[in-house]
Amino acid sequence: MTGVSLRSLLFAALALVAATLFVIDYSQPRQRILPVSVGLAVTAVGTTFLLLRSWNMRIARLRRLAESLPGGALRDRPAGEKTLDLLERSLAGVAIEVHKLLDQMNFESARRDAILSGMTEGVLAVDHELRVTFCNPAFLKAIGFRGTKFEGLSLLELARDPELLDLLREVLSAGEPRQLHFKLLAANARTFDVHATPLATASGPGAIAILHDTTDLERLEQIRKDFVANVSHELRTPLAGIIGYADTLLDGALGDAENNLKFIEVIRTNAMRLASLASDLLVLSELESGADGEQELISIPEVVDAVFATVESEARLREVCLIRDEIDSVYVRGSRLRLEQALLNVVANAVKFNRPGGEVRVSAGQNQDQQVVIAVADTGVGIASQDLARIFERFYRVDKARSRQVGGTGLGLSIVKHVMERMHGAVNVESQLGKGSTFALLLPGAPAPDGNLTS
Repeated sequence: MTGVSLRSLLFAALALVAATLFVIDYSQPRQRILPVSVGLAVTAVGTTFLLLRSWNMRIARLRRLAESLPGGALRDRPAGEKTLDLLERSLAGVAIEVHKLLDQMNFESARRDAILSGMTEGVLAVDHELRVTFCNPAFLKAIGFRGTKFEGLSLLELARDPELLDLLREVLSAGEPRQLHFKLLAANARTFDVHATPLATASGPGAIAILHDTTDLERLEQIRKDFVANVSHELRTPLAGIIGYADTLLDGALGDAENNLKFIEVIRTNAMRLASLASDLLVLSELESGADGEQELISIPEVVDAVFATVESEARLREVCLIRDEIDSVYVRGSRLRLEQALLNVVANAVKFNRPGGEVRVSAGQNQDQQVVIAVADTGVGIASQDLARIFERFYRVDKARSRQVGGTGLGLSIVKHVMERMHGAVNVESQLGKGSTFALLLPGAPAPDGNLTS
């Protein structure tokens, strides 16, 4: 029995004694006072007994209740141990078990939050009134939510998308899983595959939806389709020329001394175009697969000399002047073959898309950030501002007619971009339509053979 109960009984006994002393008529003989005192004493004892019995019954019920709870069952009960002590032991066991359960719940909650926070898929849970009960950071990021509190908001307040709302409403009404492929308007029109299922909650039925972002997969699929279409188109033109002129020769033009060499030259030109396309596709495939080639210390002046030696004959034919501006003795580390391919593509484009009497200037040096900068400036046709963002795409041509006239596969600048990325560099371009373009290849500088960074 607790101290409060003992004090209550003590106060009750004192009250009875005080009442006894108060009601006794001391003027009466002692024989009459004695029965009254005994009666009051018996009443006090009876009342105390009833109170004690009531308390003991309540304590017994509490003990049985405590023993029915996790951790409250007692394995050993020493003889003579009081009910109140048994209750105390049971409650102590319950308290220990409750602490364990709370620790486990906190651990599970933290683990759930960590898992949901680390998921790339968006997770959304709503109740039967379509009010948000939970959503993870991926979902909030997908809808562009910038607030701090989302629990209790209606779904329309959080994500104003009718398709998602209708999907969850249908799941709640039918009680069956549903799937949907749709564009979430609040996420810059990104596409999602949504799987929604019923969810039982303490407040009643609800629903949970998992959103998987398929935007990048669909973009890659579209790139693959475009790539196949572009390759098919690029192959069709030279193959048509080869087949057409070969059939002409077989049909009797082989004996035409005036034209047979011309036809054979056309076949050879188209075959070389196919070989160039296959070569560029192979290079691009190797770069995209992560093949870096042999890593070595590369002298930029030597690379520029090699590129000039390759394109000078074509520049002479097109009456374009190659100018070797100041080329500092700077070095980078990577694949020399890939770097020469990248610079050759840029310089060759500058020559092809130039005008008779035009110039192509190449310079190289090191900037303040210890980056090697190779600049290729031309006085050619230039590039319109709306095309600058797309010139590094595979098969993209600013002027398709002129591109086919001067040759090329449409993969050159895409190769340049990939080479720069593989060598931890970048490529920038500035252009003005009708006045020319300047391409800058930026690469991390490397120490010269003597161990010092050149400048």
